[in-house]
Amino acid sequence: MLPIALFIKGKVVCQTVTLSEATRLSDGEKLEVLRRLDQFRHWHSLEDKRYCLVCGKLIAGRQIQVAGGTRGNGPLRLSCPTERCNSIPMDWVLPTNEILAKVEKLAEEERKVSALPTAAANGNGKTVHYDRRHEHFVSRLRMLAFHLKRHPKLSPSNPCGP
Repeated sequence: MLPIALFIKGKVVCQTVTLSEATRLSDGEKLEVLRRLDQFRHWHSLEDKRYCLVCGKLIAGRQIQVAGGTRGNGPLRLSCPTERCNSIPMDWVLPTNEILAKVEKLAEEERKVSALPTAAANGNGKTVHYDRRHEHFVSRLRMLAFHLKRHPKLSPSNPCGP
């Protein structure tokens, strides 16, 4: 259950929403679902890996969550297994050696940024606290997107046209 709070006519209204649980499938069924629902890249096995552009994690087919379907509610859908990551197949790219090297470089930069102080004095002499994790995440995505644009062979093909 997920609590949802709404503000209606000056009153807070709380409701809960039940998230659909992952659908349990055999390995063969899961591989079939990955092949059918991921129209961007082909899956050879459940051990195939993808790099999630949203959370920055390397994920295997076996880890990908399948929800919905006849045992759930509505059509089947795929999602990243990382907690709080809502990415879907279009957000996953093949982890080429070049991308893996880039990811490692970004991870090293992230370790350096996390060691930086999270407070600074502003012009008024007051201490201002800030969180660099969001800034760094956005810059990581920009760097990876720029890298993929420069190397069209690494970009996912567009099934909708040229």
